[in-house]
Amino acid sequence: MKIKSIVLLAAGVAAVGAVAVRAATSDIEQPDYRVVSSEGDFEIREYEPMIVAQATVVGERRKAMNDGFRIIADYIFGNNLSSQEVAMTAPVTQQASEKIAMTSPVTQQASGTGTENSWQVRFVMPSEYTMDTLPKPKNMAVTLLEVPAKRVAAIRYSGNAQQSDVDKHREKLMAFLSAEKLTAANDPTYAFYDAPWTPGFMRRNEVMVEIES
Repeated sequence: MKIKSIVLLAAGVAAVGAVAVRAATSDIEQPDYRVVSSEGDFEIREYEPMIVAQATVVGERRKAMNDGFRIIADYIFGNNLSSQEVAMTAPVTQQASEKIAMTSPVTQQASGTGTENSWQVRFVMPSEYTMDTLPKPKNMAVTLLEVPAKRVAAIRYSGNAQQSDVDKHREKLMAFLSAEKLTAANDPTYAFYDAPWTPGFMRRNEVMVEIES
């Protein structure tokens, strides 16, 4: 009986912790979009223009994500010319960029799974800022970019975003595009909305791809 009580208490503490994590992140700004259509876990969305801070990192996907996150987090936490903190937003996104060729300076589009891939890791900047009002980065690895309005197809899933999960949902999204006769405008983007300590079942992860209008 005593063991059962301890188990129930531990479960209760875990549940409270999970709720606290969600509450702590619920006020984080996310980019505006309009859902054009939805089907199960799939959505077609229209995003407003936005500004992003970007770092380009070479390496295996998850390590590149962590390295890129640290570079941009350093910028928004005050390592900029104004020593000004910028509020965290969600999601953090990652997209394959270019692969560095082993025997030639020529580059080609990456598939998104190799160890030599180049990844664009991005934080969306809070909507209150413009390119003129955002603090300028000290680190040349951080670039501020204006992203125009776009239409994307997205699939949402939970979990810890293991590579197998990312691959599976990317394949599902591409199959959805094929079935709907939609054309991808670029490589898929991986979006992660939650803090690392968020329980996997509460996480919001997405694979998104811009589609041609």
